[in-house]
Parts: sequence; structure tokens; C-alpha cells
Amino acid sequence: MSETWNTRTKLVHEGSRRSQYGEMAEAIFLTQGFVYPTAEAAEARFVQAGADEFIYARYGNPTTRMFEERIAALEGTEDAFATASGMAAVSGALTSMLRAGDHVVSSRALFGSCLYVLEEVLARFGVKVTFVDGADLEQWHAAVTPGTKAVFFESMSNPTLELVDIRAVSEIAHAAGALVVVDNVFATPIFSRAVDQGADVIVYSATKHIDGQGRALGGVVCGTQAFVRKVLEPYMKHTGGSMSPFTSWIMLNGMATLDLRCRAMAESARSIAQALQGHEKLGRVIYPGLESHPQHALCMEQMGSGGTLVTFDIAAGKEAAFRFLNALEIAKISNNLGDAKTIATHPATTTHQRLPQDQKDSLGITPGLIRLSVGLEDAGDLIADLMQALERA
Repeated sequence: MSETWNTRTKLVHEGSRRSQYGEMAEAIFLTQGFVYPTAEAAEARFVQAGADEFIYARYGNPTTRMFEERIAALEGTEDAFATASGMAAVSGALTSMLRAGDHVVSSRALFGSCLYVLEEVLARFGVKVTFVDGADLEQWHAAVTPGTKAVFFESMSNPTLELVDIRAVSEIAHAAGALVVVDNVFATPIFSRAVDQGADVIVYSATKHIDGQGRALGGVVCGTQAFVRKVLEPYMKHTGGSMSPFTSWIMLNGMATLDLRCRAMAESARSIAQALQGHEKLGRVIYPGLESHPQHALCMEQMGSGGTLVTFDIAAGKEAAFRFLNALEIAKISNNLGDAKTIATHPATTTHQRLPQDQKDSLGITPGLIRLSVGLEDAGDLIADLMQALERA
């Protein structure tokens, strides 16, 4: 039974469906619709589709269903819904449950697009949002009230790798009757323990580690069957944010190596962080897997790993950071993460560019800050590349 399978077995086999041909690889069902044997069967399916019955690709698809069942089994949730992108997952999870007059409490350390959804989109439709320092439990206590509908946070923030205590914040939220929605991208589905720690809804950009090879956009929302099918699915299928079957097939193939990739990347990330510590051109090195990190104990309890990203601050500022980026030979300048290729990002001018300077300052996004998503290259080669680039910074 799949309930007894370990992670790597689930990543290869969970949710598999085979046609009458008995294919070994997961099939791609590239179809926009499905044929019914009779008019009566069509009527019955529109009233209530069975567990393995499909109506229209925007509503569901066999390939996509394989991916949803596989990620739900890995995450430890009852169900999942695959979306067209990570931001479709974030906006869908929040918008599907909220209406005018509702109250949300969110950590302020968020990806720029997530901030836009909370500050602009939800506010435009009458949802009140209160922002707090995610690491400060007293601020969560003060902000969450009996009228709060949901709390939202990144379990590890982008780009400064600040952790939110999932268990503690979940206890605060649940005491007020609020749902806990966690953007868990940096934690990865491999190191995630969010469900056990109290999260109700877990959101991923599947573009990142799940695909992990820069091929496709995708997202997924994991949660209870009641939330996924009664709250989220009606919103997603009517607004059109579902994942394409071809993308689902890519994600299924990515999942087969997900555990191996994430663990190798995290091991290299730790080695890189150790090598960078104390470098004369760096003001700080941020990696929660280091014992020197102030949230190291929480990181180990929550994830059991420091993750696949390292952030560091080039003390001389933006121009030096640009010289560093332009001198890299192995690591690539881009704004994605969780890729097999190591990616260096300058958040202040890219992913968080739209934020006013005072907000960047409050989040610790300095002009010299570099976010490094560690890939699958040899760790020694990456360290040598970073060191030679720092010499030119």
C-alpha cells in the first residue's frame, strides 16, 4: 500500500494511471475534452463526476490528476490542485476563500508578487490585510483576532531566508479559528513538515524544485479534500488557472528525482555557506543550516536541513554586486530558483524591484544582497567560481 511507501518510492509511483496499453511512462492526455458513452452518462458526470472521471481540461485531466495525487501523498495532505503557475496557486488559494470584509494576517517578508496580491488585489476587493514581522510571535498574537479568516506566510522568506515558526503561528491562528496558508517553496516538498506542524493549506511554485530544470511554469495547492474540491476547485476551474497536461507530465518526470536533487543541492549549499563565512568582501552570509544562524535550531526542527539557497551581502553595494554577477562563469544570472543550474539573483533590482526603498530596508534587501540558488554542479567548482567573482567585486 502506498501509505507505507517511503518518499522516493512515492515520488516514482504514487498516483500512476495506465491506459489499456499498459505504458510504462506516464501518459500525456493532450485533450481539451472527453467523450461520454451516452447522453445520460454526460448528464450524470456534470451532476457529480466520479473519482476517475473527467469533463474538460480546465476542470481536470488524467495526467494532471496523477501529479496532484503524487504531490498530495508526498506533502501528507488529502488532496491537491495543480495550477498554471506558482502565483496562480497563491492567488487562487487566498482569493477562493476570502470575500469583502474578511481579515488576513501576513508576514511582511514576501516575494514581490505575493505582496502585490495582498496589498493591491485583495485590498481592492475589500479584504483587510495586516502585516507583521514573521519571526515575532508577539506581533502574530497581537494581529490575529477572532475575526481573522486566514494567516499567510512564507515558511522561509524570499530572499533573506528568515523562518516563520509554523507550529507556533498555527496554534495562534487556530485558536482564533483562522486557516493557515503557507508558501513553502524555499522549504521544498522534500524538507517540508508543514502539515505535521499545523499548516492547513500549502502552496508551491512547481516551477522551482519540482520541475527543477527550468522547463515549465506551474504551481500546486495542497490541503484537505473539503478545501481543495469545495473551495478552491470551483474558483480555479471557472477562472481558468489550471495546469496544462503537458506541464503536468513535466512535473511528474521532475518528481522522480526530486529527493535526490534537493538533498544534493542542500549539501552543496551548506558547503558554499561555510566557505563564504568571514570573506572580507561580505557583510553577512545567511544560511539557516549554519550553527551561527540565529534561527538554526528552528530550521533543523522545522525542515531538518538548511535548504538549497544561500544569501550573502556584498558590503560595497550595488556596483560591486554587479561586478560580482558579471564575473561569474558557472552560476547564471537569472531570477528563478530551485534549478539544476546554480542561479544568482540581485533581488533589489529584479524580484523585489517594485518595492519602495524603505520597504526594502525593512526587509533587509540591501543594494549588495545576492540570492544564490544552488544547483547540481560540483560544490568545489561552485565555490571556486564564487571566490574568483568576489575578487572582482
